[in-house]
Amino acid sequence: MTTEDFFRLDLPALLAAILACGSCGLLGSFLLLRRDSLLGDALSHAVLPGIIAGFAITGARAGLPMLLGALAAALLAVFVIGLVRRVARLESGAATGAVFTSFFALGLMLMEATGARSVDLDLDCVLFGQLESVVWLEAQGFASLLDPVALAALPRQLFLLAAVAVVLAGLVALLWRPLHLLCFDPDYAAAIGLPARGLELALNLMVAAAAVAAFEAVGSILVVAMLVCPAAAIRLLTDSYRAQVLGGAALGAALGALGYALAGPLPAAFGQNFALNAAGVIGTLGGLAVAGAMVLRQLRNASPKPAIISG
Repeated sequence: MTTEDFFRLDLPALLAAILACGSCGLLGSFLLLRRDSLLGDALSHAVLPGIIAGFAITGARAGLPMLLGALAAALLAVFVIGLVRRVARLESGAATGAVFTSFFALGLMLMEATGARSVDLDLDCVLFGQLESVVWLEAQGFASLLDPVALAALPRQLFLLAAVAVVLAGLVALLWRPLHLLCFDPDYAAAIGLPARGLELALNLMVAAAAVAAFEAVGSILVVAMLVCPAAAIRLLTDSYRAQVLGGAALGAALGALGYALAGPLPAAFGQNFALNAAGVIGTLGGLAVAGAMVLRQLRNASPKPAIISG
């Protein structure tokens, strides 16, 4: 492969995988610490009706209308989950599962009714994404990184992912201490005057934004995997809040890069002449990361402790 081919075909998809998985890994730690990881699954599926509505209004796969529609759907899903919990007196997991499956089914029906399939917004795109289709055909090599015309032709998915990643990183830095209290002691956070409900809403909206930004590139299945696996793996290895949050983001980004890099060479190493789906490889690596962290934790706990000699 030439340098030009790398810039055109691999670099944009690689960056998309890193940005999508890193953003989800960052927010997944907060969901895990709040024992609410299923909410990430719910929001990543519940945004589908909003995405389709954004397409129906504009008639195109424009980033901003789809993002706004997804955020509106996420807000509605959170409200409905709370309503179901209160009215039906269901526990959180049952209410969340009931609502997100209903929203996802509604999104699939809207997909057929609005003709979204005509622009490749179909079930495969929803579930598995189209990471390999994120290409930069105007790239001519390293010089393109300094060429405004070439940079303007970068895939729109990259612009959306980069913008959302920057905003999410800024919000996490701004709300670092309040989110810490919300995760570990929400009652104390409310007692000292922090708007606990507002923080929960902000966190839910951040998860929804990360989900919809990553949706088209990597699909809903990988969004769920990256909201859970990096955070779970890091949680098995540390009790530090800072290490948990930053480690989750770093591990998510690393899994995205490694998974994309292995999608082609891995089958070739076994003599096969096809490439694997990059999102599938990244999701598999996420599961292996959790398994590896479990083994490391067991080895660490089983290692003999140094004897303490008094005297």
